[in-house]
Amino acid sequence: MGAHALRATRSAAPIVVGAIVSFATPAFAETAEINAADTAWMIVATALVLMMTIPGLALFYAGMVRKKNVLATMAQSLAAVAIISILWVAFGYSLAFVGDGPWLGTLDRWFLAGMTMDSVNPAAKTIPEGLFMLYQMTFAIITVALVAGSVADRMRFSAYLLFSMLWFMFVYVPLAHWVWGGGFLGAAGVIDFAGGLVVHLSAGAGGLVAARVLGKRLGYGVENLSPFDLSLAVMGTGLLWVGWFGFNGGSALAANSRAVMAIIATHLAACAGALTWGAIEWTTQRKPSVLGMISGAVAGLGTITPASGFVTPWQGIIIGIVAGLVCYWACTWLKRRFDYDDSLDVFGVHGVGGMTGILLAGVFATASIGGTSGLIEGNPRLLLIQFYGVAVTFAWSAGITYVLLKLVSAFVPLRVSKAHELEGLDISQHGEALQ
Repeated sequence: MGAHALRATRSAAPIVVGAIVSFATPAFAETAEINAADTAWMIVATALVLMMTIPGLALFYAGMVRKKNVLATMAQSLAAVAIISILWVAFGYSLAFVGDGPWLGTLDRWFLAGMTMDSVNPAAKTIPEGLFMLYQMTFAIITVALVAGSVADRMRFSAYLLFSMLWFMFVYVPLAHWVWGGGFLGAAGVIDFAGGLVVHLSAGAGGLVAARVLGKRLGYGVENLSPFDLSLAVMGTGLLWVGWFGFNGGSALAANSRAVMAIIATHLAACAGALTWGAIEWTTQRKPSVLGMISGAVAGLGTITPASGFVTPWQGIIIGIVAGLVCYWACTWLKRRFDYDDSLDVFGVHGVGGMTGILLAGVFATASIGGTSGLIEGNPRLLLIQFYGVAVTFAWSAGITYVLLKLVSAFVPLRVSKAHELEGLDISQHGEALQ
């Protein structure tokens, strides 16, 4: 995704985030190099990634909340698609992927100004710039939608809308530029093929902070908060799984062998994650739960994401096994140890999974696949660089999320009232309910 193969140079002058924007615009040009096969594949990949949010994530999340909150949970995913799409076209794409300043890009593509049918972005020279913009939009959408899982069952819809817009502006857009758009993390050598930092760790860290700030659900640890309909979550998992082929395979930005290798590693990691989580439950609880198996699959998918375009298929299996082990631990022992109510385990699965995948990319990166060698191939420096990327991403997402939540709370209460939470968000926030 983004500028995985692109290595832009640093700007000579430092730029303050949100205040001063670099205006060193890259050469966007009309070109005859647009490739029909690459374009066709990226149109498909874009559709697959959009499918991951609606209906994929909407079903996955809705199946794991209580009946009285199903529609409200789906509404959050739907709202993320609508809002982030407009903001991405307005300024998000331009600030993330136009210009190579260390902190932010430029506003030269404000509302897609100057974009033509045949213009291309330097990060993807064989597909139309409009398609590259649209593909990157789908990543921004699902990242914002992921955060909502940590505060399911209790966040006021109006507060969610305002928070989502601000989080997109001040967390996602800068991170996308820093890693993929020519910013300082990419320039430092951090590798993130499809979103271990930009998508999963950022959403996980933001979700963890949001869960802490909003507090626990009523009845947490006392009442039965079990899922309403796991069959919805299983269907959502299937859509996410298939959509991930576009998420990771499309991040090659071309119909080539690297895309194929990324898809193979992605599928095998999901399989290994599901089997590992199920095996742990079978050993400790005598029965492998359906919730556990789908959680393991998503953990494998999230963990392989940053490494998928850099590793071999057998390494994808190893990463999936590690994902099942580490994410299970994060969703059980770690969650109990620090006593936080991350409703749908966004931090435990996506945050910890993304962090683990970034580090394992530093271990397993194979030069013959992605052109970069990791620890196993004699380059321990890459692992240190990956640690740096993790530290910056976690600190930025967690810190800014906290500030934004406090800012939103000054205008809109973050949490619904006790009466509305007991009644359910479907009725209190949307005036509708499942029969």
